[in-house]
Formats: sequence, structure tokens, C-alpha cells
Amino acid sequence: MKTIVICSGGLDSVSLAHMVAQQHELTRLVSFDYGQRHRKELDYAALCATRLGVPHDIIDLRAIGAALTGSALTDDIDVPDGHYAEESMRVTVVPNRNAIMLTVAFGVAAARGDGAVATAVHGGDHFIYPDCRPAFTQAFETMQKMALDGYADVALYTPFVHRTKADIVTAGQRFGTPFGETWSCYKGGEHHCGRCGTCVERREAFDLAGVSDPTIYEDPDFWVQAVAQKAGA
Repeated sequence: MKTIVICSGGLDSVSLAHMVAQQHELTRLVSFDYGQRHRKELDYAALCATRLGVPHDIIDLRAIGAALTGSALTDDIDVPDGHYAEESMRVTVVPNRNAIMLTVAFGVAAARGDGAVATAVHGGDHFIYPDCRPAFTQAFETMQKMALDGYADVALYTPFVHRTKADIVTAGQRFGTPFGETWSCYKGGEHHCGRCGTCVERREAFDLAGVSDPTIYEDPDFWVQAVAQKAGA
């Protein structure tokens, strides 16, 4: 099936792109610039598209992102340290972000004759992000079938929606994902900070999967403390 992958440049979406390239017919990567502070991830999405030999669309949503105020990912708000599952990580929510991106991607797929849009939402996102949960993805696909009725038939492909981050690392290794050429950190520094929720989750996932992590972290050991604090909460 001809499939578009929404690719942020992060570990999850790059692993998904490599999987789709081998199991389906990857037609292009679609990324979004919504004014995120860590927009260097888009460079990693571009690297992925070049590596896989497909076009890469970067769609400008900065005006929309500017209106979705109050998130540490777009505003001048400190990104908190600690495990992703902590209540404090709700400050990283950009309201309706995935719903908006998926809507645009479905339009692109319909216009170009593709049969599916793939996104790397996973089980670890459910606690914080409502538009990553299975109930949302199911309802969204139903809505899009109605929105495109008579014009196009586009499916939503979410192979990780019931899987863990460690499962994604395992899949990524299987499909040859170059993990060192992905970006996760919300702080967007020279190297991964090792302290924000997505860095902690990334480092923990490699440990649980038993896969060597090539990532350079500013604080490579903080994740152990963060995971221990979560377990004792």
C-alpha cells in the first residue's frame, strides 16, 4: 500500500519510516514546522528522507502553532526534567497537535493518491497526550473516511499504538534504523540533554530493549534516578 509517514525526525517516526519502507510502499515523509523549540528534529527527518530515497515535505504550521499557546514546546516555558509519565510533563502538550497534523497529512495522501498515512503514536504517550490514544486514532480514521467519502479511501496506520517505546527500539533495530541519526530532546541543544521526559524515556527504552544506545547525552545517568523516582511514586 502506498503510504505517507508523518516524520518528526525522532526515534519513533524514523523507525516507522524504515519499517514502512521495507513492509509497504513508502511514498514520502511529511514533517511539520509548528514553531517548536526543538525544530532541529526536522533536519533529522530530512536525513531520513534522503536515506530512504523519498520526497520530504515540510509543512509550515507556525502561524497555527503560535495560536496554540501555553506549551513548553512552543513558548518560553522551561521544559521540566524527570520521567515522561510525571504530571509536570503536561506542560509539553500542544493542544490538538496530532489531530491537526493528521488532518493535513490525510489531505496530502488523498491529493496524491496514497492509501495510508502512518504515524508513530505509541502506548507511552497515552497518559499525557489524548490525541495519541487508541480511542482517538480510531475515531479520527472514522471521521476521515466520512470527510473523504467518494473522493479517496485513506487508512490510518498506527502499528505502535499499543506498543511501548522499548518495542519501537526493538523494531527499529530489526529494520536497520540508524538511531544516532534521530532527535528526541525537547530542549534542542547541541546534544540530547538526558534530563527532559523524552530523553529519559528514550534512554530507558534502549535499556529495556537491550539495545546499545548511540545517543550523546549531556547528563547520561540522570535517567536512572528519574525512573527510580517514578517507581517509588
